[in-house]
Amino acid sequence: DGVFPHYCVLCGLRSRRAVPICLDCELEMPLNNNSCMRCAIPLPPSATTSGTRLCGQCLQSSPPFDRVIAPWLYGEYFAYLIHQWKFRRDRRLTKLLAKLWLQGAGLHEPPDTLVPVPLHWRRRWWRGFNQSELLCRELLATSPALHNCQFSPGLVKRQRATASQSGMTARQRARNLDGAFTVRGRCDNLRIAVVDDVLTTGSTAAAVARALSAAGASYVEVWCLARTPAPGR
Repeated sequence: DGVFPHYCVLCGLRSRRAVPICLDCELEMPLNNNSCMRCAIPLPPSATTSGTRLCGQCLQSSPPFDRVIAPWLYGEYFAYLIHQWKFRRDRRLTKLLAKLWLQGAGLHEPPDTLVPVPLHWRRRWWRGFNQSELLCRELLATSPALHNCQFSPGLVKRQRATASQSGMTARQRARNLDGAFTVRGRCDNLRIAVVDDVLTTGSTAAAVARALSAAGASYVEVWCLARTPAPGR
């Protein structure tokens, strides 16, 4: 650290840690502690003490995935980290983001395999990498709990390019992703974790989960770094 010190990517000061974020800035990022146990959307404290721990949407219509693990809230600091990682191509942040996910997730029972949300080949060529795939590899490399877990980057394919979903409503996102993913192989009785960066409406996760369930998966979790709050909160 004396020869090659780490500097905080948020405030620019010496982090004095093995990752490029200082403790003060990390403590400024809110954890997603009070959330729906199905889709991980933030809930008011009163909802999480009532015993149900499900949001109104999940009570009304269960999503096609079994659970979402998204330990952080998508706020200003986390948005900056994701932007630098994905669009500024700062791959050194992969190790930091994997560490943040692992320390917030409290992983107990590992799945059989990790599946990154795929990019269309044109998007991947333009960006140079698939951020979900980078995150999968780092999680597998650093977490002892995942040492027996398989990695299946080619299991799900994005078979057509979709429009950018930024600014779309949940209904528009669902239509945009209809039929976008296909599974190349059987998933009979597999417990699968689908890995992505941020969960907004859940449309992408739902489309991938439906495809995996149709191929035989018995349980589909969604692992994301952060969860956006409900509109208006």
